[in-house]
Amino acid sequence: MATLNTTPGDLELGPREKGRVGKPLELPILENFGLDSQIGPTFIGFWNLTAFVTGGMFFFIWLVVMASQVGWNPIAFAKYFFVLQIDPPPAAFGLGWAPLEVGGWWLISTFFLTVSIFAWLMHLYTRAVRLGLKPYLAYGFTGAIILYLVIYIIRPMWMGTWSEAPPHGLKALLDWTNNVSVRYGNFYYNPFHMLSIFFLLGSTVLLAMHAGTIWALEKYAAHEEWQEIQAPGTGTERAQLFWRWCMGFNANAYSIHLWAFWFAWLCGVTGAIGVFLSMPDFVNNWYQWGVEAGINYPDKLPPMLP
Repeated sequence: MATLNTTPGDLELGPREKGRVGKPLELPILENFGLDSQIGPTFIGFWNLTAFVTGGMFFFIWLVVMASQVGWNPIAFAKYFFVLQIDPPPAAFGLGWAPLEVGGWWLISTFFLTVSIFAWLMHLYTRAVRLGLKPYLAYGFTGAIILYLVIYIIRPMWMGTWSEAPPHGLKALLDWTNNVSVRYGNFYYNPFHMLSIFFLLGSTVLLAMHAGTIWALEKYAAHEEWQEIQAPGTGTERAQLFWRWCMGFNANAYSIHLWAFWFAWLCGVTGAIGVFLSMPDFVNNWYQWGVEAGINYPDKLPPMLP
């Protein structure tokens, strides 16, 4: 006797239609690009709306200020978009307020950006709880939030000046990272930077291996992981056998995601620790720290023993 499928559909979860915008639209062609074929409906709640409004304010200020820097010339704006930036207040202002054109816009835009990030975190958390899920996606997002807070808020406040924070700009953020590395003796000798890169590359490898395994078993419907886990002799079981026989240990649909979660989360957290310690109060020269820790050759080698 066949059993009825009691799994609730998209529109049966949560508080019915309350808070939803739009109707589900199916575009099967999107599947050819690895995307979800269904667009909508979208849930617009308080935290989601707050995140979009404050995030929109940040982008509006960022784009308008950068456009004003090139005299509102659209061609120059497009040409120099990647090098335009909003600078934080100079060190003379410390942690105080600065005029709009001398760092004030950076303070305002950073405020909106921070509110948007935390509102999105609350949106992830409340949606998961409402739908009966464990809020691990929100927990994972905290890894990126910790790195953001250290770079833009905590480290500058500890050092007593907003000038230690990076500007808002694409090339500017890369320049800030390079300058901090050079200023504090090369991040290559920063052990927390080493760990961060290890977790970054490790999570990339884990997720690529997982994706490759699932893709290879797609003909056995291995992408339907929840149903697959409950049935023997399926694509998921074949994947677990493949990993056990070829990789030397058994990774299942749960454990591979757990490994990838911790690798990705620790990437942000260890990076945050490494950036925070890069200041005169803690480590002023990572190269010298590496010499003293015995992981790097000193500038002058000791004399040869007779």
